[in-house]
Amino acid sequence: MEKEEDLFTHQDTLANLHENLPLTEKLRFLHQVIRQDFSFIDRLAIALFDEQTEMLKTYTHSTEGSDNPVTTYEAPLSAAPSLRTIIEHRRPRLVQDLNIFSHGTHEHTKRIAARGYRSSYTMPLYQSGAFIGFLFFNSLQEHPFTLATLRQIDIYGHLIALMVINELTAIRTLLAAVRAARSMTHYRDLETGSHIDRTAHYARLIARKLAASYKISDEQIEHIFLFSPMHDVGKIGIPDNILRKPSKLNDNEFDVMKTHPEKGREIIDSVLKDFSLGTFGHVDILRNIAEYHHEAIDGSGYPKGLKGEEIPIEARISAVADVFDALTSRRSYKAAWSNEEAFAVLRKMSNSKLDRDCVEALISNVDKVLEIQQHFRDDELI
Repeated sequence: MEKEEDLFTHQDTLANLHENLPLTEKLRFLHQVIRQDFSFIDRLAIALFDEQTEMLKTYTHSTEGSDNPVTTYEAPLSAAPSLRTIIEHRRPRLVQDLNIFSHGTHEHTKRIAARGYRSSYTMPLYQSGAFIGFLFFNSLQEHPFTLATLRQIDIYGHLIALMVINELTAIRTLLAAVRAARSMTHYRDLETGSHIDRTAHYARLIARKLAASYKISDEQIEHIFLFSPMHDVGKIGIPDNILRKPSKLNDNEFDVMKTHPEKGREIIDSVLKDFSLGTFGHVDILRNIAEYHHEAIDGSGYPKGLKGEEIPIEARISAVADVFDALTSRRSYKAAWSNEEAFAVLRKMSNSKLDRDCVEALISNVDKVLEIQQHFRDDELI
């Protein structure tokens, strides 16, 4: 007769996917499982499509350390005709010998070839019919994919796609809930939509520049990009007579204003709890940006008076992005400063209020800064 303990002898192969892990760790785990059946698959990677800028950007991958050939990289989708064809056909692309792209001039093509990858299977990712990115299966072998293996790999591909969609949906739900909270409290945002877009892209620019030295992954960069515009959400808890006061705040009013970072953290924690979103990877990036974006490198900031590296890097990045855009944006009460004037002010604030590495990362990308400003211009004076 079968015993009760005999009913539980099998361990679910994919049980780790239920755990509270960042997407990258889940992808690496799944890669190990896939390699048990398909040892020739040496790399999994995901690139996301930014609909606003029509850029493809690296998001996450399964290779450890320096083995991954393409990180902190973005390129216009228009510059990748082979990938565009995948979207046009709405079918995956199988390349059994990557030597057919040996004369390719694009940086990502060169990097893949330089690492010795010889074949690839690329699946387009869709969410409710809308294209969101690509999933790449790369191999160091030529002609390793058979029809039989592709059928099974497709199953894994759709599982990975669901993982990505679940992650992105959780983020979008969180952001929508935070924005809704602002609307429901009748908080009239003093910032334009263009300011929010620029701040997000400046933050991403800084994070990408610092990625190697600060060990910031593509997945973390994407979250910094998405969450930076939410830094001032706590201001919905500040009375209008203080928030919208046209003149300088007195000491008591400024003490009230200084409570907005902690209020922001409380609002975010409440939203995370109410929407059961507290377990998805890297949510602490949002918490840290909201709570610590007014901390100063010399310890003179608030709410906790943190110093230097005690301040999470994402908060230091967000602070520089926000200050720069505030300086270079025109408002009803001031003209926009030139980039050169703003850069000079940022440098003066380095190592006292702002992080020097973050400031230099922004200033060293003048051309990219101009591209962001031209793409996300304010339509009119507010």
